[in-house]
Amino acid sequence: MQILSKAFGDYQTNCYIVKTDKAELIIDPGIGAFEWIKKEVSSPIAILNTHGHFDHVWDNQKTKERFNIPLYTPKADAFMLKDDIFGFNMPSSEPDFEVLEESFDIGDIKVKFWSFPGHTPGCSAIQIGDSLFSGDFIFKGSIGRVDFPYSSPEEMKKSLKKLLDFKEDLRVYPGHGPATTVFKEKNSLRSWLKYLD
Repeated sequence: MQILSKAFGDYQTNCYIVKTDKAELIIDPGIGAFEWIKKEVSSPIAILNTHGHFDHVWDNQKTKERFNIPLYTPKADAFMLKDDIFGFNMPSSEPDFEVLEESFDIGDIKVKFWSFPGHTPGCSAIQIGDSLFSGDFIFKGSIGRVDFPYSSPEEMKKSLKKLLDFKEDLRVYPGHGPATTVFKEKNSLRSWLKYLD
């Protein structure tokens, strides 16, 4: 499996392309990601959103229509793809699948959506193999903000505790900034948990 990444827009939001020998998955096509995606993919089979914020979903519909592929979005964030809650004239998109915490195959690729609400109601991390695409749930040394509309510090605390219980040291590819691992972040997560208390 090969992972390509590039940051886009004013918020330097990471878009990821996960490549196997047969296909590609596109994760979080944000503002301006479409042109890069077009150059990098040959057999895309789906788009996956970690959550519904504009900087992660901006090029959803454009990418979906260009390649005629389905869009998977966390169920609790599906409304954000239409509502433009920040008022940035975000292009609306329509998920084909509204995902809960569940595992499934897309083509020959096994995908697991982990539900980690707090930053948004449906905020999720997507596990593919030993890689975890964490969106804006956690970053290297930090966590997602909980002062936005529909954010919840209480839900974030539950989500941090859930990740702290992980026994597998997955590689973490966040929505902003560099990659890290689950185990490397555990001390930071404990500090953030105390801060939220």
